Amino acid sequence: MLIDGVFSGGGLKGFALVGAYQVLEEKNYRFKRVAGTSAGAIMAAFIAAGYNAREIEELLDELNLVTLLDKRKAVFNFPFLKWLNVYRHMGIYRGVALEKWFYRKLADRNIYTFSDLPPGTLKVVASDLSNGKMIVLPDDLVNYGIDANRFPVARALRMSCSIPFFFEPVILKMRNKESVIVDGGVLSNFPFWIFDNRNGKRMRPLLGIKLSSRAEHQQPRQINNGLQLFESLFATMKDAHDQRYISRRHERDIMFIPVEEYSATQFAIDDETKEELITIGRTRAQQFLMSWPKIRLF
Repeated sequence: MLIDGVFSGGGLKGFALVGAYQVLEEKNYRFKRVAGTSAGAIMAAFIAAGYNAREIEELLDELNLVTLLDKRKAVFNFPFLKWLNVYRHMGIYRGVALEKWFYRKLADRNIYTFSDLPPGTLKVVASDLSNGKMIVLPDDLVNYGIDANRFPVARALRMSCSIPFFFEPVILKMRNKESVIVDGGVLSNFPFWIFDNRNGKRMRPLLGIKLSSRAEHQQPRQINNGLQLFESLFATMKDAHDQRYISRRHERDIMFIPVEEYSATQFAIDDETKEELITIGRTRAQQFLMSWPKIRLF
């Protein structure tokens, strides 16, 4: 069955998306259009590029995630210098290695720019901090004077995954202006609204996969220090916009995967944790599909 899919962000928790996708594939669900933010954007792009669930798992399994953390070279190796990078370059890690990995894996499927994909099949969400707005790629590139057909999909993924202060933001240059682009999760971590038509009808069933429990099942956050304050602030920003959109009617088409106890930025993740996340995704997908209606058209 052909469906559309929206995948939420969640950093390294995204391994659970792989497990969910495995089950969907086994049940003969196929995605016509896909969209996502951050980790969800990566999943969406690989699906749009033609990778199946087994291949995506192999890609992630063979990757040494720590190699993606590319610090700028420093003459002196003092711990405080990484915070100087945050001040000067707005991030601890450059993000170049991450973009190069995206480029290589998409190139293996002959996907370089958005023109290599059928129109409308992939949408990636990022945040424009300079102009205080959410952007959907490739749709909104025209507003920056950029030809979407020539824009690299790998660059769009890096933009959507640029966790503030962790990775350096991407700078979009237009005439005499510059726009600072960061993780789409700042404004919409789960863009379930992205395939809505003006008349409220859908072309085909829409399935959302969200890396969290339902709102009413989430536990209050403990805030006892500055770090926890920042984490809670960022988490609240990510979810606030999307939570207002998601209603009881929408929830029946959303697969919630409870992975709150796992870290989104633990790049030194071990094989055991990867397997745990994949298993959680598989289990939740199997449970969800037992009751998910086969046709959801509005």
